[in-house]
Amino acid sequence: MNLALKDIRHGLFRFVLTCFGLGLLMTVVLSMIGIYNGLVADALAVVKAPAADVWVVESGTKGPFAEASNIPLTTRDAVARMPGVTEAGAINFQNIEAAHAGASLRLYVIGYEPGHPGGPQRIAEGRGIGTSHFELVADRKTGLLTGETIRLGRNRFIVVGLVEGAMNAGGDPAVYITLADAMALQTELDPAAQRVQAARGTVSVKSASVAAVIARLAPGADVELLTATVRQWKHLAALTQAEQEDILVSSVVDLARRQIGLFLGILLSVSAVVIALIIYTMTMEKLKQIATLKLIGAPDRTIIGLIVQQALILGASGWGIGLVLILTVKDYFPRRVVLEPFNVMVLAGIIFAVCIAASGLGVRAAMKVDPATALGS
Repeated sequence: MNLALKDIRHGLFRFVLTCFGLGLLMTVVLSMIGIYNGLVADALAVVKAPAADVWVVESGTKGPFAEASNIPLTTRDAVARMPGVTEAGAINFQNIEAAHAGASLRLYVIGYEPGHPGGPQRIAEGRGIGTSHFELVADRKTGLLTGETIRLGRNRFIVVGLVEGAMNAGGDPAVYITLADAMALQTELDPAAQRVQAARGTVSVKSASVAAVIARLAPGADVELLTATVRQWKHLAALTQAEQEDILVSSVVDLARRQIGLFLGILLSVSAVVIALIIYTMTMEKLKQIATLKLIGAPDRTIIGLIVQQALILGASGWGIGLVLILTVKDYFPRRVVLEPFNVMVLAGIIFAVCIAASGLGVRAAMKVDPATALGS
């Protein structure tokens, strides 16, 4: 007969309720792990999407994601002619607010040249952009559907395709449009501003530029040599793909990443204390039964097994409930929640270690129990 299971069945409702409460706590811990991973994944999604080797940006800047970068469109032709470059494309980024279906959407607009690097790598639904104007491909998180239209600036665009996982570091879903449309969106003035400029007799168009030029290199090409050559041009700078990703993680999202990481550490500490208190309390409530076991000659290993097994069952149940709950609700979070199998297994290992350590407190209390207390009232 397994004493741990026998004791659980004796107070089944209370044990299940305790497991569910612990499961809710594990759900919060797993959600914070997922949000932490999602923050980094969102930050890297846009920079990884073009599958570029080199980013050419404005001199003195760290690229279009860390700070403003503006370079002439003609830079793309100069980069494309460099030795080792197989493809080059100009790309633009901007945040806008757009009204759709009675709500306001905050969108991250990516302008690229069809036929050149910079566009979506995989279309999940529909097709890619096929005309030079007024078509867009949107991330599913925008809530847009293929065939719908949305107004960006002074023009209406039709949604021709959907992608997944295209976000910026702030979690804003991306839409892809042609570079020509993006530059028009960047430079056009609203009618009221145009009238003011016309009344002043000044030019009513803002200067057009692109945020970066991305290049793909031939296999075996020297990336360091190319970036060093570009840096010799006084008005340009060059970053490798690895450098651009490192800037995003260490600069753009570093503060938010550290804050979430600190909160995650606090949650894990609280979870450890809660598990320890639950197991210790469960043990203290059974001191008289443990004394009875000692009185009838039960070996110490039986008592230790009772406490350790219950602790492990409690921890495993809470971990399982938390995992099921977070997998059920993670798609409803406003930010992306990314749970890797490694993270889940590490948490399982932490819970196992905490349960073993916490059961040690219970075992210590149980070993001190005098068998004679079983005869008391």
